[in-house]
Amino acid sequence: MRGSVALVTGGAGGIGAAVVEALEEAGARVAVLDRTAPEPREGRLFADCDVTDAAGVEAAVDEVVARAGRLDVVVNCAGTATIAPALEIDLAGWESTLRVNLTGSFLVSRAAARHLVAGGGGRIVTIASQAASVGLAGHVAYAASKAGLLGMTRTLALEWGPLGITVNTVSPTVVLTPLSRPNWENPAGEALRAQVPVGRFAEASEVAAAVLFLAGPGAAMVNGHDLLVDGGYTVR
Repeated sequence: MRGSVALVTGGAGGIGAAVVEALEEAGARVAVLDRTAPEPREGRLFADCDVTDAAGVEAAVDEVVARAGRLDVVVNCAGTATIAPALEIDLAGWESTLRVNLTGSFLVSRAAARHLVAGGGGRIVTIASQAASVGLAGHVAYAASKAGLLGMTRTLALEWGPLGITVNTVSPTVVLTPLSRPNWENPAGEALRAQVPVGRFAEASEVAAAVLFLAGPGAAMVNGHDLLVDGGYTVR
């Protein structure tokens, strides 16, 4: 991917940071859109951006293109979750989860698509979740937002494919990051891990590898697809 420019939302930590690293190792120049600055690295760009702010998103994407000169790949990693039973979740938690995960991904994709079209096409990859395909107790808002991403992606793939843009999702199982590991080192985590056929959760680097494939030249004919990185959890 040498010579290409990639934009990653939520790239300062977790899955996003792993995606940034994978893209840079593949030769891409990466711009991070986040509320937190990532680790500095030569050539890496950063724009402070709230993905739920439509005007802010447009300005941040325009800034990246102006500084980098082009845009080839967009990866939507920014996300949040309000975990609570459906009878107990408050409206603010529901709305914030949908706003960041679903609306934010749409706003970034739409703002970036205009530049991708101007450059002859490109790739958009969005991090969804296994929760988009199966029910998970306590995840009503999160599941709704991630399932919405699948529908959004299929529609964008249909509309933007003729413009040279492929649009896909990656749906991981639980991903072990420095922040998430403590949350799963308990009996509940062990019980869920036992339901994954391969017997473990995913590493952020494995999700990043799936993103790298969809963002690269070998995936030119993959469009509107959800790539599960779940160890077989959703085959049940």
